Amino acid sequence: MREIIMILVKYGFEDIIANSTLRNIVPERTRLSWIRQNNPALDYTSYERIRMAAEELGPTFVKLAQVVSNRPDMLPGELIHELEKLQDKVPPFDSKKARQIIERETGLTIENLFDEFHDKPLASASIGQVHRARLKTGEWVVVKVQRPGVKEIIELDLSILKEAVKRTERYLKREGINNADDVVLTFERSMMKELDYENEARNLERFKKTYENYKNFYIPKVYKEHSTSKVLIMEFVSGCKISDIRQLKAWGLSPEKVAENGFNIYLTQIFEFGYFHADPHPGNVLVRQDGVICLLDFGMIGKLMPKDKYNFAGVFVSFARQDAKQMAYFMKKLSIEDEINDMRQFEYDLNEIIDDFATLDMSEGSLADMTQRLQKLMFIYQIKVPSGVFLVFRAFAILEGIGKQLYPQMQTYDYVKPFGLKLLKEQFKPKNIVDELAFQFNQLSSFVNTFPSEVRSIISKTTQGKLHFEVELQGYGYLLKKMDSVTNRMALTYIIMALIIGSSIMATANFPGIERTYFGLPVLSFFGFAGAGGLGLILFYLILRIRKYK
Repeated sequence: MREIIMILVKYGFEDIIANSTLRNIVPERTRLSWIRQNNPALDYTSYERIRMAAEELGPTFVKLAQVVSNRPDMLPGELIHELEKLQDKVPPFDSKKARQIIERETGLTIENLFDEFHDKPLASASIGQVHRARLKTGEWVVVKVQRPGVKEIIELDLSILKEAVKRTERYLKREGINNADDVVLTFERSMMKELDYENEARNLERFKKTYENYKNFYIPKVYKEHSTSKVLIMEFVSGCKISDIRQLKAWGLSPEKVAENGFNIYLTQIFEFGYFHADPHPGNVLVRQDGVICLLDFGMIGKLMPKDKYNFAGVFVSFARQDAKQMAYFMKKLSIEDEINDMRQFEYDLNEIIDDFATLDMSEGSLADMTQRLQKLMFIYQIKVPSGVFLVFRAFAILEGIGKQLYPQMQTYDYVKPFGLKLLKEQFKPKNIVDELAFQFNQLSSFVNTFPSEVRSIISKTTQGKLHFEVELQGYGYLLKKMDSVTNRMALTYIIMALIIGSSIMATANFPGIERTYFGLPVLSFFGFAGAGGLGLILFYLILRIRKYK
């Protein structure tokens, strides 16, 4: 915790420590110079300093920043823009340790498992690294190995984060971050999934089965019999990054067709199946020589429930129709909770976005720009939606960036619109209507059956005097701590007064045989006055310290 605080101080966030109970952990004399790359830290914006602090705090905090950068309902857009710059660059660990982990996890020696194993890793990240190998059966594979001890380190960092959030909760709320504990909880769930390679193996199998009949899309095979929670073995796929235009042309492939194919694949995942690969950066999207697109790294998967898919599609279709009222309706239905107190004002704000973007061509605006404006509005109105929605926004932004590299004239919104219309029509299919009516009937039937018994129970407890209410008072924590601090200072004051009065009485009394100091005071009086003086200095220091923090 002290290491974290020192880095916060280094980057000019001393106010966080000064205005929270974190100040009790670090001695005041301990300070670091606020210098970054020979420049004063305060020359950078606060959001830049947050990013730099995350980089110095290490891989776990970089991961945290990357995860929350997908949640614009939690953080301001300017901060998210900075956090998106973070790169998860970690040097590889010793290949001997990688071999030991593989052998311990699989129960087989490297020689019995592989014909060839390349010690030099293909890639390295904070959670693990990837090696190329060839199985005894002749297939080339990649072996993903988790870093030794990384789970324990992340669990420790998470416990520190939870404690830090508790201690800074009041400060963060004053700064407009009302759900810091939700941020940490979201991060914890994400990290626990990423630490379990069996979860990624299940995702691979699910996608493989779903898209087994698709000729323009390929999912690598996973060797589940040799994979564990810390080792993942999957098929090696040969190809180039989707952004490598030179290689695509060398293979005789049209970059424009590749871009269209890639976008259609993702829209199919999102709008038809409701679960999708959530990290489509160029390193995770390969193109084979025959033009087939392959996806890698299935640790992060986004999901949308059917009703969320319909409402999400409704937002985009309403936008295309320039209908702010309908767009506000679907936004409201999509939200889990919100602070939209004035629906008409919300409609006006949406209409402003429509006016700014609906009539522009792609050279003047983009889908990513529109979703960014929409996310900013969601932050203002504290609209909380399923996390999968923000993963869709993020995927759109990445895909549009790739698409414009391959096909500058690509009208991305023209590809999204038909999928949205198709989904809205699907919502009103007879089967879906029947299913919805059956669900509503079951809900009503359950209410009718339970309501009389619940009312009877309330009346019975009321007549017996056993009806209890739990009232939780919030916001008194700081007041109680303040009262405790004041009480301690008052107790110290009384002790000082008692020492002064007692020592003064002893100084005027005549105690035969009691040795006197050269001040003419009895020894007991002298020590009493000295003690009162020492405690007085402590009290004076505490008063000055409180004023300083104020």
